[in-house]
Amino acid sequence: MREDIVSSFLYGLLLVHNEGGGFATGTINLGGLIVAQVTNLSKVWTTYEGGPDNSGATFFEPTGIPEGFSVLGHYAQPNNRALLGSVLVGKDATDGSNPALVRPTDYALIWSSQSSRVKQDVPGYIWAPIPPNGYNAVGLIVTRRPDEPSLDKVRCVRSDLTTASEPDEWIWGQNKDVESNDFNIYKSRPNSGGNQASALSISTFLVQNSSGTPNSIPLLACLANANSSSSMPNLDQIHKIIQTYSPTIYFHPDEDYLPSSVDWFFVNGALLYKKGDESNPVSINSTGSNLPQGGSNDDSYWLDLPRDKNAGDNLKKGDLGSATAYIHIKPMLGGTYTDLAIWLFYPFNGASRAKVASFTVPLGKLGEHVGDWEHVTLRVSNFDGMLKQVYFAQHSGGQWVQASDLEFQEGNKVVAYSSLHGHASYPRSGLVLQGGDFIGVRNDATKSDKFLDTAKSYTIISADYLGSNIVTEPPWLNYARKWGPKVTYDIDNEINDVAKNLPKILRSAFGKFVRSLPQELLGEDGPIGPKMKSNWDGDEE
Repeated sequence: MREDIVSSFLYGLLLVHNEGGGFATGTINLGGLIVAQVTNLSKVWTTYEGGPDNSGATFFEPTGIPEGFSVLGHYAQPNNRALLGSVLVGKDATDGSNPALVRPTDYALIWSSQSSRVKQDVPGYIWAPIPPNGYNAVGLIVTRRPDEPSLDKVRCVRSDLTTASEPDEWIWGQNKDVESNDFNIYKSRPNSGGNQASALSISTFLVQNSSGTPNSIPLLACLANANSSSSMPNLDQIHKIIQTYSPTIYFHPDEDYLPSSVDWFFVNGALLYKKGDESNPVSINSTGSNLPQGGSNDDSYWLDLPRDKNAGDNLKKGDLGSATAYIHIKPMLGGTYTDLAIWLFYPFNGASRAKVASFTVPLGKLGEHVGDWEHVTLRVSNFDGMLKQVYFAQHSGGQWVQASDLEFQEGNKVVAYSSLHGHASYPRSGLVLQGGDFIGVRNDATKSDKFLDTAKSYTIISADYLGSNIVTEPPWLNYARKWGPKVTYDIDNEINDVAKNLPKILRSAFGKFVRSLPQELLGEDGPIGPKMKSNWDGDEE
């Protein structure tokens, strides 16, 4: 392999052959335009400074393009991470009377590094294809020479097969702020709302500065998928994906509050309360069919533990033997990926602990609440069925991790860790501090004999694209209110109760830190269910 050609592979196992439908066939038909994913990338130009970590960026063109396909644009990424990129190429699927792809009529030179003082291997030139009427450019071209590229180098896409784009991740420049006066390069993404929308980027880049793109240079577009479910896996293929990749989740050996199934929580004493009639809570049946359906999180209803303290304490502990992973399947990024959101339910979330200098300090009631929904999301490519990324939800945020950086066992099964009492998900064992190194909330995670193999215990609770006759949503999924009560208490009293056990020199800093914590840690408030969260219909935040 030549040194300037790099193969950027997705991690995983090609897990299904074509069993009907468009999943994992290598191409996706967007409706008049067929796209394929190319991971063989040839380096064109490299800068050695600027961008994230001031590490520069590298620009590539796709090579090894399948027969009949054409380049739509080049790829770029910052140098502060390993090459894990890919770019889409296109093939006309029309009868030729109104072609999906055509050559540009000309090029516009957007920018040249020839007069720039940036550290680089050779000068670089960025070109925008100028499309004929009725077509849009969806990618830019980079060359090492000032000569205008050949018109055969790239294709433009028919306008009705495209949608508008906007800047996404910062790739290179002097200032990532899109309002700055500096020349910057960003990853391109669709500007249509919702990540389940039928729009997708070819994984190219765009340029922008304070005045936007000059009028003489055409704006880039993204692709539109007329049928974003056409490449999605069928039910049998979903089961194969789960068996291949679905995580084993390890709990801390000291974990007191383990997950359970939802029906175990209901039949073992959970109660439904109604505002204004708090003295008459209602028992919940095993499916949750007597829970109020729909509506909004208006505090008119909530769930709580049994009134009997012993029964409530037993319910808090959960029941690992009954626990199941509740899986939501959805198309993402214009139907080019399948997301499997894997939800676990915990009857109770325990109190937090803080690290203060060399001390570990229990935070009293802070962090406690009834009902806890946590999740891990697998993102699988619809081109080849390979695992691309995994999202680990962590309190009010989370992190995407590339498949090549994950821990696996039993082949390609992901390993995940649930933090002690708080149940945040992590890709590695160890201590993660929420805050700073001197003072922070502890998230301790490690392996133990307490674990859940989600490939052996799971329930698919929603997959809208398959139809309601294939996957029926359980009644409890459409309960829109909270899974635990809201309990307020004096934060200052809680802080003082904890701080009195610390050296005086640390008390002020400790109090200031606790007050800066997210609201979810500063009071007892039950969560809403999975379907009511913003990531149900959108991307992870």
